[in-house]
Amino acid sequence: MVTTPTVGFIGLGSMGSGMSSNLQKAGYPLVVTDVRPEAGAALVEGGARWAATAAEVAAASDIIITMLPTPRHVTDVVSGPGGMLEGIADGATWIDMSTSVPEVADRVRAEESARGLRILDAPVSGMAKGAASGMLQIFVGGDADDVERVRPVLEAMGDPERILHVGGHGAGYAVKLMINQLWFSHLVATAEVLAVGVRAGVDLGVLRDSLIASPANSTFVERDVLSILEHGDYDEGFAIALACKDLGLSIDLARSVGVPVELSSLVEQVYRRARASYGDKAGEMTPFRLYEDLIHSELRLTPELVLAGSEEQA
Repeated sequence: MVTTPTVGFIGLGSMGSGMSSNLQKAGYPLVVTDVRPEAGAALVEGGARWAATAAEVAAASDIIITMLPTPRHVTDVVSGPGGMLEGIADGATWIDMSTSVPEVADRVRAEESARGLRILDAPVSGMAKGAASGMLQIFVGGDADDVERVRPVLEAMGDPERILHVGGHGAGYAVKLMINQLWFSHLVATAEVLAVGVRAGVDLGVLRDSLIASPANSTFVERDVLSILEHGDYDEGFAIALACKDLGLSIDLARSVGVPVELSSLVEQVYRRARASYGDKAGEMTPFRLYEDLIHSELRLTPELVLAGSEEQA
């Protein structure tokens, strides 16, 4: 008889709340914790068990998932007082789904090698709406057998067609950082191009349609930028302080492998300037505002163009 594993979930923020909710909907018994007890109220009401510490989560779970803001938070939750390692059973599975770096998990593997822990790095893409809908992309690094064993758990949170085993330990972290880096670069480049074109007298809708029809098209130009152009939404669900953290980790990774990344470094500086201008809690797409402020105009499609574009897509 196959029993459903109990999943421990640590970190119920804008991403973790949706991910854990989908695990619960899929029928997984949950043990959860967060620095904000109120973050777990709906899960507890639905049958999840609340734990006061990460150690308590680990002691009651077969699979432990961490979804935390920074590598420092991961270190504290895993190895600090009351941390995961104090409660985790020998041979249990830890999946770190944070956007982080390999060093934390590498240290655990080295220092706890006798305990037979199964460790995977599985960061995600798809923003808070993907977490809520259960359609995240998940990039998994680790042993192939472990990936297949936990795949049903991952499929409860992500799009089955986009759950990718990308290599050995640490590969998931690296792939996610590179995806973020390219996406942030797309954002800055798109903001520059649209601001310059509009300032030069080209209609915003015509300019964007021309870009879409050209070899310069991208998913960002075609889809992601619409949250700004249609709704003025700079995605406050993911704070620019965290975006700057991710960019810094990406630059650090490049430095560690000896690859100069002049363009990525410049994109990081644009993001840090936007953070300084608009505050830590501004949305991850807020660098767009820097260019809107430069041309003294918000970049918005007219309602007529938005409606026409929706009819064409239909």
